[in-house]
Amino acid sequence: KGKAKGQKGKKITLKIAKNSIRISFDGGRRLDLSKMGITTFPKCILKLADVDELDLSRNMLKKIPSSIQNFQKLRWLDLHSNQLEDLPEAIGTLQNLFYLNICNNKLTTKNLPEELNLLKNLRILNLGLNCLESIPTSLGALKELKEIGLFDNALTTIPNSVKKLPKLKKLNAERNPFPDSTKQEEHADSIKRIETLYLVQEKDLCCSCLKMCQDKRDKLNKLTNITPSPSKKQSFPLLLTPNSSAKDNQEEWRLR
Repeated sequence: KGKAKGQKGKKITLKIAKNSIRISFDGGRRLDLSKMGITTFPKCILKLADVDELDLSRNMLKKIPSSIQNFQKLRWLDLHSNQLEDLPEAIGTLQNLFYLNICNNKLTTKNLPEELNLLKNLRILNLGLNCLESIPTSLGALKELKEIGLFDNALTTIPNSVKKLPKLKKLNAERNPFPDSTKQEEHADSIKRIETLYLVQEKDLCCSCLKMCQDKRDKLNKLTNITPSPSKKQSFPLLLTPNSSAKDNQEEWRLR
């Protein structure tokens, strides 16, 4: 019985969904179903399609249905840390979307819908921790894009159409197999507005992630001859990796 329950995942009822609606910092209605053990998209939430934000992160979802297009008011969609192998073409109909996080899934370049380039108001896009071998040049159509995460994929290059987006300020392409470090630096140098993204704090990291960041910080300190002050709070600016221990309050992830 327990095994069958685990395979089916938690059943989300309309009552549970209604009780999971929160008011976001800017007064919008946010449906928060993160960390609920969900394995299939709950059809009942289609009755709550007028929400402004939808958080389905840190579940076990393998598919997002085309009915996602019912959420036409959606401005903020978080699907990170699931098991998604593709996205529906219908995602391109969410014209009000400015934040889309699909980090830490199983997305491949082939299964990345071309309709992503229709999200004309998108400002933050996180594609990190997937299986992308290349980035579609069509993403260059996202002229409002300000931040993009491409870290921990299988990229060997970043298209000029993406690097030269007019409003791009932050780009993270760490830990990709670029041909060599020199060429990787060239990618960074060509983006004059580049900054490093970070979305979680030290206290929110699991032991392995914390050690990885500490090692990387120590290496950077040696390269720059900077000795970290023990009284100064440690930070890890190269981290953009939401995981199972990522902080519950994600207000600072949002575009203000």
